[in-house]
Amino acid sequence: MNTTEDSSASILKEIDLKYQAINQKTDVQLEGLLWSKPITYWDYIQTDALLSLQTQRTTLPDEMVFIMYHQVNELIFKMILWEIDQIADTENIQVAFFSERLSRITRYFDMLTNSFSIMENGMEVEQYMKFRNTLTPASGFQSAQYRMIEFASTDVINLTDRRYKANFDENTDFETSFEHLYWQAAGKDYKTGQKSYLLQEFENKYKEQFLRQMKSFKTKNIWQKFTQLPTEAQENPELIKAMRHYDHTVNITWVMQHLNTAIKYILESGKGNGEATGGSDWQKYMHPKFQRRIFFPKLWSEEELSNWGNEPTV
Repeated sequence: MNTTEDSSASILKEIDLKYQAINQKTDVQLEGLLWSKPITYWDYIQTDALLSLQTQRTTLPDEMVFIMYHQVNELIFKMILWEIDQIADTENIQVAFFSERLSRITRYFDMLTNSFSIMENGMEVEQYMKFRNTLTPASGFQSAQYRMIEFASTDVINLTDRRYKANFDENTDFETSFEHLYWQAAGKDYKTGQKSYLLQEFENKYKEQFLRQMKSFKTKNIWQKFTQLPTEAQENPELIKAMRHYDHTVNITWVMQHLNTAIKYILESGKGNGEATGGSDWQKYMHPKFQRRIFFPKLWSEEELSNWGNEPTV
């Protein structure tokens, strides 16, 4: 028997063992291969389905740029959550595995941050200010995956509105914590308890899922998994730098790119009334110095924390 035959026999043996393990007949599975069609790129990627998901509400060409860019963002968010889940679900996580997945996650956010020129310079202001009126009351605020990334990255206390943070700790129930998350301020009047339509619809769709995410990641978010690493790893300058880079990229660089793009179209254009489609106080809601959202506060100095959102670089 030659090398090729040896290899084929070995593969067939492995296949047989695989199907024996699940009480399936190997010959039936192999016969099925006779009738299956070869895979193609477009079938595997589901290209036709993917390219059919862009539906404009207007006849303005640049609306298509807006739709596709946000769909790309959501796909990248899904990639980020895929990597975070690997970190979260790995028992006795090793430093190399943690570092590699964190690097992947950060690269995805770096790419998102660097891609904002597509939005900033890729649409005519006149077209944007027309088609955005058809989007009311929808808002990018309503990206559920982005909120899930937040819950999976840090302890809930670090996502709490800074005005109320002193009243909460890690033992605060999830429902109460949820009602005081930093982004609630974009759609809720805390004096009256009244929520905007934007926020009501968002919660009707996703609140139960968010509460499950908050509970699930309480002990296995990125910060918690970092604290489970050996002490020498937690003190490693390169790993600390990587954690800080992720924190800064998500909570300052990415946010500021988004804010600056909104300012260009909504304020500096001189068109429209300066209001967000969802009705939020978007300038205060979006700016890092108002949000004060910091995933890993223990990795920053007191001076860095006090200047959060104001400093030019890390």
